[in-house]
Amino acid sequence: MPPSYPPNFPATSAAHQQPPQLSSSRRRPRVDSYSDPDTNDNTTRTAASNNLGKRPRGEYTFSPSAQLPTPHQQDPFQPIMSSKAQGKRPEFIDLTQNSSPGRPSNSSYGGGGGGRPGGITGLQPHLGPRKLVIKNLRQTTSTQRAGADEYYTRTRADLDNALDAIFAGRPTGEPMELLYRGVEDLCRKGEAESLYNRLKDRCDRWLTSDDGIGQLRKEVTANTTHFNVIEVTAAVMGVYRRWNARMLIVRKVYSYLDRSYLLLQSTIGKEDKGRQGVNDMAISLFRKAAFGPRSATKALPLGVMVLRGMITLIMQEREDQEREQIPGGLDRVQLLKDSVTMLKVFGVYGKFFEPWFLEHSYEFYKEFAEQKSENCGLRDYIKHIDALLKREEHMCDFYGFDSTTKRQLLQDAHGVLITKYSEKLLDTGSVAKLLEAEDVPSMKALYQLLKLSGLQNKLKEPWDSYIRKTGSAIVSDTARGDEMVIRLLELRRSLYVMIRDAFDQDEVYSYGLRESFGGFMNDSKSTSAWGTGTSKVGEMIAKYIDMLLRGGLKTLPKSLLSDNKDKAIAERSGLAAAGDEDSELDTQLGHALELFKFIDGKDTFEAFYKKDLGRRLLLGRSASQDAERSMITKLKGECGANFTHNLEQMFKDQELSRDEMTSYKTWLAGTGKATKGGVDLTVKVLSHSAWPTYNDVKVTLPKEVLEQTTSFETYYQAKHTGRKLTWKHNMSHCIIKARFDRGPKELSLSAQQGSVLMLFNDVPDDTPLSYSQISQSTSLTGAELDRTLQSLACGKSRVLSKAPKGRDVYPTDTFTVNRAFADPKFRVKINQIQLKETREENKETHEKVARDRQLETQAAIVRIMKSRKTMGHAQLVAEVINQTKARGAVDPGEIKANIEKLIDKDYIEREEGNYVYLA
Repeated sequence: MPPSYPPNFPATSAAHQQPPQLSSSRRRPRVDSYSDPDTNDNTTRTAASNNLGKRPRGEYTFSPSAQLPTPHQQDPFQPIMSSKAQGKRPEFIDLTQNSSPGRPSNSSYGGGGGGRPGGITGLQPHLGPRKLVIKNLRQTTSTQRAGADEYYTRTRADLDNALDAIFAGRPTGEPMELLYRGVEDLCRKGEAESLYNRLKDRCDRWLTSDDGIGQLRKEVTANTTHFNVIEVTAAVMGVYRRWNARMLIVRKVYSYLDRSYLLLQSTIGKEDKGRQGVNDMAISLFRKAAFGPRSATKALPLGVMVLRGMITLIMQEREDQEREQIPGGLDRVQLLKDSVTMLKVFGVYGKFFEPWFLEHSYEFYKEFAEQKSENCGLRDYIKHIDALLKREEHMCDFYGFDSTTKRQLLQDAHGVLITKYSEKLLDTGSVAKLLEAEDVPSMKALYQLLKLSGLQNKLKEPWDSYIRKTGSAIVSDTARGDEMVIRLLELRRSLYVMIRDAFDQDEVYSYGLRESFGGFMNDSKSTSAWGTGTSKVGEMIAKYIDMLLRGGLKTLPKSLLSDNKDKAIAERSGLAAAGDEDSELDTQLGHALELFKFIDGKDTFEAFYKKDLGRRLLLGRSASQDAERSMITKLKGECGANFTHNLEQMFKDQELSRDEMTSYKTWLAGTGKATKGGVDLTVKVLSHSAWPTYNDVKVTLPKEVLEQTTSFETYYQAKHTGRKLTWKHNMSHCIIKARFDRGPKELSLSAQQGSVLMLFNDVPDDTPLSYSQISQSTSLTGAELDRTLQSLACGKSRVLSKAPKGRDVYPTDTFTVNRAFADPKFRVKINQIQLKETREENKETHEKVARDRQLETQAAIVRIMKSRKTMGHAQLVAEVINQTKARGAVDPGEIKANIEKLIDKDYIEREEGNYVYLA
């Protein structure tokens, strides 16, 4: 059946029988419907695909004069189908069939319901109808075209009036929705380009008018020195704010133009080329009016004034000037922040502002550094520089400067403020004052400043210089020798805190501390003031450890005790528990051992430590046996087993003596003499080679004690044949029970004190004994007797009364028992007045160390020559130094002297410039 055409369809020519043309647009054509008032039929223009399956991406568009192909003509765009598939398709779809919206037709393919096939709701392009029938298609009449032209003219006028109202800050005459639809209709009509040009021209005219920045630009161009740059900046920012507010409304009205036309026509990165979006156009117009086009290499006078205003605000911020209010209620901080944002939006931040800002900042840093360097010391200079750098960094973040600006700005600041004035920052004398004052904050700031410029390692030179100078002064101070080690530990403590809190645990400075301590502690110039010939520091370290092990932590100043940070570090490392007294004592012993590691004369330390250890063990004066053994373990780990062999033997003798006394008590009980005389004797048998030698003090013991010592000697010689006992009564102590008027007491005394008190048992009550009688009965004389009597009659616990009264003891004094003696404790310890080590005894100990060192040197020479047989002088000296350095440094001159001694003893001989060992 041939298709039916509308009666008013124009006649077709042969050309109209060609296939429909493929549209360039990839969108579906719009369906335009016009209602005919005469026929009440809808004339619809559309196109459909002929595919059975998926509709092709390209659509077909027909002009009003186009004629569809006849059924006998094959459409070249029609895919070839099987006859079965073609038979299932409807013959045609009538688009003029009326159907209610949202209501399905009776039949999509003309089947059922008695209605006409198809219908508007029956149009299913995806099923691919065979033919498309268009009926009653009419062209627009002249009357209709005139009405449309009138509408478009009125729409243009409404848009112009709306722009006037928007820029004037008034409400628009027409609703925003109607304005938006008007823009859409004009764009659909094809006037998008002219509409855009009208909008751009209108915006440019308002911006360059007196209401915008036109008047301000004229005045600034005419006279740039007449205006306050901050006020100009504020005025431009005010216009920019109003401009943004108005353009926001304009963008809403012209949103369709912006999204449907300008978005497709814009050319990214090219100014005045193609078409920009409304927002980009607004930015471009304001930038061009204030700073010039993007291609300009120099800003316009108005833009220069804005840049100068921003620089002025920054300089005032740096100089801490008062922040005055700008007309309009905008403060300086907000003005600067908004200005920076505006420059970034315009794309002129890096082009105009950043170079100028960096240049002015560099000059500011130069003036600032010069002024502070002349008027401030190192502490104040560090304080000002550190504060300035922190302010500059905060300013960059707060005002939103680019990261490149911040990086370059801080680099310039570091170069001018730190690198250029590094000599001032690294001045040895100034740094020494900060270290001496223990000014941790200033030193930390100095370290961080130098670290910013990579100069932190240069601080090591003044650091080492201060340590050596201060340490040498402490070591060579003979007037305060007893405080030497405490002062050295306080110096080390302050330097450790400096490394921990100021230098971020930098190993460079920890190494410098160890190196410097080892330098001045072994410097012969520093130790020569003592005239000992051996290490005075080693002696004082041994005495300090003795004080610590006898008195515990109470003997230390608080400055040496660990603080909370040290305790936290110890807990994290699992080495100690915070607040544990034993752990703190062990820590303090470790600090003393750190000083011991630095000294070369370890043999001097050994001699004095061994002497003091013997006193502590024999007199029971150790504060902690665990601490004693811990110290031996530390020394063994540091110096080896040979160094601590004798020290360990001393502890073994203590244990063997306890076992020996247990055996003696058993033997004594078997003889029936266990309770004779009421004396409970305890003897400590010591190895002569392991223990130090002590000066003998002659004292006559009470007969009860002499009987017990004779009994033990008989037992010991019977058990150990060939051994000889030498009694050291001056190292003995005893406990005596005494009765006073206020009750009995137990007195803990030395052997000398006990011998004196026992004399009063042999005289009637209140009978005085003279000085000479006591001396004759006890065999004590001179200073030893004076110290003993003074401790009993003039000390804190006075069990004897002296006549006449006084603090000193004289040969004419007499003594009686103080029966009125009272003490809250039952057992009272009466300390013997300690006699300080005399200069002669100290000198003797050092001389013994020197003699032992000579013997050790000779023994090392013999060992070396025995293994090498022949050696040159330089080689032999180097080898001897290497083998003896663990116990003490030996001078090459002393080595040469010992070689001569061995040559005299025929151990070695010279032969052709070498030394030869003689078997």
